[in-house]
Order: sequence, then C-alpha cells, then structure tokens
Amino acid sequence: MPNMLLSPEERNLTPDQVEALDRRRRRGQLFLILCLQCVVVSTLLSLWTGQDLTYSPGWVHPMAYWNAVTLLLAAFFGIRGLSLRRGSTEFISY
Repeated sequence: MPNMLLSPEERNLTPDQVEALDRRRRRGQLFLILCLQCVVVSTLLSLWTGQDLTYSPGWVHPMAYWNAVTLLLAAFFGIRGLSLRRGSTEFISY
C-alpha cells in the first residue's frame, strides 16, 4: 500500500529515483543554509556600508560592493534552494 503522505508523483519511484530526489533536496537544504549565512554576513557588512558610502571618495566603495555581492548571493542561494527543496514536507537537520 502506498504511503498516502507522499505526493502522487513520489509514490511509485524506484530506489534510484528516490536517491536522486533525496540528493536534490539535500542540495536544496545546503543552498538554504548558504543563503542564511550570506544574509548574516550582509547584515554585518551593512554596518560598514553606510560609513563607506559617506566617506569614500568617488566610485571607490569596496564595502558597498561586497554588501551588494553578498545580497545577490543570498538571493541566488535562497531561490535555488527553495526550488531544489520543493515537495519536501520535513525539516532536514545536519
């Protein structure tokens, strides 16, 4: 009897397909963790970004650029992580 808690697409998977599905979801969880880490680093960088934008001359704003990069990475890892974790109903803790 199939497990009714699973979605209909996942009820009749072969063991290899289940392994590939678990790998995809674990990679999605990894990307979500990287997203959280990038958000924390970006939050810390924002403490120096205002000072950098105020006191650095011209277009020389290295902290602002690093902050923008970490925000972009957080967005990328968050979106990609959510798309890879789709269909998962459980929280995976490592």
